[in-house]
Amino acid sequence: MPIRTLNVSGKIWRVVPSGRVTQMDHDEFALLFIAGAGDEREVRVSRYSPHGTRSRELALAQMSEADLQRLFGHSQPSFTSPEADYSA
Repeated sequence: MPIRTLNVSGKIWRVVPSGRVTQMDHDEFALLFIAGAGDEREVRVSRYSPHGTRSRELALAQMSEADLQRLFGHSQPSFTSPEADYSA
């Protein structure tokens, strides 16, 4: 599974596909933005529909830095999302 990194205001976030399969799996999927580790770990979630390829891994690899920044701006905290198991 590919892992991208994103710098948002000096904080480094790892970006990975969630791996959760839903009924909308063929049209859209979730990305997890993960910063920190252990008790300091923060997770945010954003869903998107790739244009072109339908492979999660390839779609993530093809996304531009600007696309990732835009999706991060629309992301939700993990406690609001089933893709992150509603974790705090």
